[in-house]
Amino acid sequence: MTSSVPTSNRIRVGSAPDSWGVWFPDDPQQVPWQRFLDEVAEAGYEWIELGPYGYLPSDPERLRDETARRGLKVSAGTVFTGLHHGPAVWEKTWAHVADIAALTREMGAEHLVVIPSFWRDDKTGEVLEDSTLTPQQWRDLTAQTERLGREVRDRYGLSIVVHPHADTHIDSEENVSRFLDATDPDLVSLCLDTGHYAYCGGDSVKLIETYGERIGYLHLKQVDPEILADVVANEVPFGPAVGRGVMCEPPTGVPALEPVLAAAAKLDVDLFAIVEQDMYPCPPDKPLPIATRTRQFLRSCGA
Repeated sequence: MTSSVPTSNRIRVGSAPDSWGVWFPDDPQQVPWQRFLDEVAEAGYEWIELGPYGYLPSDPERLRDETARRGLKVSAGTVFTGLHHGPAVWEKTWAHVADIAALTREMGAEHLVVIPSFWRDDKTGEVLEDSTLTPQQWRDLTAQTERLGREVRDRYGLSIVVHPHADTHIDSEENVSRFLDATDPDLVSLCLDTGHYAYCGGDSVKLIETYGERIGYLHLKQVDPEILADVVANEVPFGPAVGRGVMCEPPTGVPALEPVLAAAAKLDVDLFAIVEQDMYPCPPDKPLPIATRTRQFLRSCGA
């Protein structure tokens, strides 16, 4: 297969525990961490994310040994935040962030992926709060995110990349643009997840072309348009939607990843492009063949 995308050695492809059906630090439906590390290396990736804190060993020396002997390196850690609740949640947020940031730094990574809290429960579908923020909540969200970016940079030398996500308040083109326009580019960058952005009606190529200087990290993911149409029509929460297979194996879904990678390559900056195919829960033998095929597909796209 010939690709029209120029190979960019500034885009580094990896994968994450999410692509092995891992959503929680410990869950009987998930594969053991040793198997994840073995298989992600076997599939042809050299970069990984930490996934939910506590899934991989949290002792840096042990984790360095376990990753190094498999030829793996860590690109980022991930934290969950509810910063639209304002200064009152800062201490609780920082307690969650600090350990993860410390491990991320110890592993030589430079990015912390920040995921906003869900407005409805991803398992039960229970509505936890209004899906629309008030003006004051927007001010709190942007101010506290800038504070997080500053603290994480000053204390750990990391850059935060905020991840627009289905069933959160940073989701659609309108809300992502509003968030970016209201935050300091020196403190806050974006983790563009192509699947989540398509899930919420956004165009990843347009976002890269419009806000290129704010794109600090990529998650490569696709959605099945037919399943998505049913999910949207019936207001299915994100967790059950994943169970229906809304996030699908490339290149069977949308958006097309070749144009996304081409647009990202034109930015001419160092970017991680981490494959994340949400598959919780999934049979233990399902992820490896998908991961291997996906890596081969991305090579055909020049990544």
